[in-house]
Amino acid sequence: MKHTILITGAAGYVGAMLCRHFSAREDVERVIALDKEPEPEFLRGTDKLIYIERNVADEWESGVEPYHPDVVIHAAWQIREMYGKQDEEWRSNIDGSEKVFRYAFNHPHVERLVYFSTVASYGAFPDNTIEHRFTESEPFRTTDYRYAEEKRVAEERLRALWDTRANKDIQVDVVRPAAITGPRGRYMRVRFGLQSALMGQLRGGIYRIVSLLTAVVPVTKKWCRQFIHEDDVVSIVEILAFGAPRYGEFNVYNICPPGPVVLGEDMARAAGKRLVRVHPYLVRAAFFVLWHLSRGRVPTGRGAWKGYSYPIAVDGSKLTRERGYRYTHPSFDAFYYTDGAYEEFVPSHLRRSKL
Repeated sequence: MKHTILITGAAGYVGAMLCRHFSAREDVERVIALDKEPEPEFLRGTDKLIYIERNVADEWESGVEPYHPDVVIHAAWQIREMYGKQDEEWRSNIDGSEKVFRYAFNHPHVERLVYFSTVASYGAFPDNTIEHRFTESEPFRTTDYRYAEEKRVAEERLRALWDTRANKDIQVDVVRPAAITGPRGRYMRVRFGLQSALMGQLRGGIYRIVSLLTAVVPVTKKWCRQFIHEDDVVSIVEILAFGAPRYGEFNVYNICPPGPVVLGEDMARAAGKRLVRVHPYLVRAAFFVLWHLSRGRVPTGRGAWKGYSYPIAVDGSKLTRERGYRYTHPSFDAFYYTDGAYEEFVPSHLRRSKL
């Protein structure tokens, strides 16, 4: 049987890679790409692609229904907090997600649903330690970081809808990725983020202030990061969408490679900059000023400072134990090197290939 895949967030970082990769599979008949943004250049000319420009919170079901998708991958999300537009953001993220979940649960032709959550919803708190690895059995915690809080609420709604679903045989897999990175994310679609700030890729306007602040690498005592390579993310979703079925199950997976976390000194070394220790409240003050000065263009909204001050380290081994997946890029390698499916787009003088 050939598959029809519905992918939301198709113009986004991960969604576009999934559209392009899955459309190349012989067992895929078509890929329905849904996003509120116009079709990106990256996807133009992709075989089997049907692009629908619509917000997931609006009416899109009538455009999808004639194709009877059997796999739904929900990657759409307004990640950046919208300055002064929190109601609009909530509608897109929470109401929109619920529409996608209800579609999957109320249509028997949908056999699998994959939903992108986040490790950020475990919560960045002062009592977190670098040594502790959060597992899927530990609950999400309420935070004042809007992105993490909205993801927590969306997962709760997904679970509640699962308990009353009409489609009893559907397989649901929730993936909670660590920070996703790789050559496409870093060089093909440069946007504000930790790596782009540290590597000096931000240009012009308010970003000049960010560049000045990151002329050194300011690091709090306990801060760390975990990274997962974009190629690993695509491969994991491919297993969940096309691998051996586990119908009637609801599974949650942290997706993060095993091994050491990436510490502040590792990031400073990778960026070729000097490390400077700072107190979390200095980070908080800087985030507050940048948020209001840039009117949200620099994504430093309320609570975001905690994720740059306190650690959230997770255990991603459940996926290996239950689905047999072996990560191909350790966390530091994903952060530092440019190996991957999209390395050809990295300028030759910036390539850092491990092999």
